[in-house]
Amino acid sequence: MFAALIARGESSAQASRIVGINPRTGKRWRNGRKVVSSSGRVLEYAPVIATRSRPEPSVRCLSQDERIRIADLRREGLSVRQVAARLGRAPSTVSRELRRHAREDGSYRPFEAHRQALKALARPRRSRLAGDEQLCEYVTCKLKAHWSPEQIAHELRVVFPDDPSRWVCTETIYQAVYRPDLGGLPRELPGRVLRRRRRQRVARRHAQARRPRSMGQMVSISHRPATVLERVEPGHWEGDLIVGSANKSAIVTLVERTTRFTLLGHLPGRFHGAEPVREAVVAALAQLPAHLRRTLTWDQGSEMALHEKITTVLDLPVYFADPHSPWQRPTNENTNGLLRDWFPKGSDLSVHPASHLELVAAELNTRPRKTLGWDTPTARLATLIST
Repeated sequence: MFAALIARGESSAQASRIVGINPRTGKRWRNGRKVVSSSGRVLEYAPVIATRSRPEPSVRCLSQDERIRIADLRREGLSVRQVAARLGRAPSTVSRELRRHAREDGSYRPFEAHRQALKALARPRRSRLAGDEQLCEYVTCKLKAHWSPEQIAHELRVVFPDDPSRWVCTETIYQAVYRPDLGGLPRELPGRVLRRRRRQRVARRHAQARRPRSMGQMVSISHRPATVLERVEPGHWEGDLIVGSANKSAIVTLVERTTRFTLLGHLPGRFHGAEPVREAVVAALAQLPAHLRRTLTWDQGSEMALHEKITTVLDLPVYFADPHSPWQRPTNENTNGLLRDWFPKGSDLSVHPASHLELVAAELNTRPRKTLGWDTPTARLATLIST
């Protein structure tokens, strides 16, 4: 039963729970292993190699009933798009099905098409390494010499230039190392020949995927008042961090959307977590009158994990932009670009004291802006404070 569950696609841990055995036992059943008992006996566990004679088609594939219906609807004279609409499939799926399995005379036989489709499904097969003793010995020798799979794959094309059957890709060698029961490599290789010395592959996080974090009750930017976009009502701020070399230092930047007035928050040392950012934001905005603290928009960085405390102290609702959408905070993004004249990328930002940040903010806020009719952010904010 364990082998059948593995063949069905279950993980070793899940199959172990279903069968009722310890996950470690299931792992030994799955991969096989030599264990020396307390008495000195060597216990050898053979790997479970479970294959199926015919793979089960995925639900994404057309079923036999769908193929019968395609034939019936086409016989009635319906177009490919009309057939696809009836089936709830994409037009390209129906078009590809008719193109692949139509007879020479153009007719379409659903039962014959279904048999051809099942026959064409991928089936598990042994690796090239398992079927070629010389190739397997060469790859094993190079792995023991601490060559990487990529180096070996490249070298095979040099050693066997006239024999493409002995060219294998990097992934084939990795698969053979992690699954010697399928790849044909010696059992003692896994975990001892790769640089990280792992016995199994570790799933990698997608480059664009964010790590899960506790951010409390985030309010999306879609719930922010529509008047913010008009840049008429003052008091709506955008915030972010500019980071230094190796992401080890940072500065808090806050920009008011209407006046383009900029505030900089000092983060002491090399730590820019949620608590220092909260203190910097509160210290920067608390000096302003309440009518100039209406909203704050930030990205979904973990440094704003304490945004609810900011809202409580300043009575300032915090809204979060969508992931990977810097254009939803355009004023702040533009200002961060201007600030790079004083704080270049790749530099250590922790060397700038709070007094220097005040000087930089003052210099930026007294610069005339074309978007303000050549007025300065300081003059615009002074007018708002006095009214």
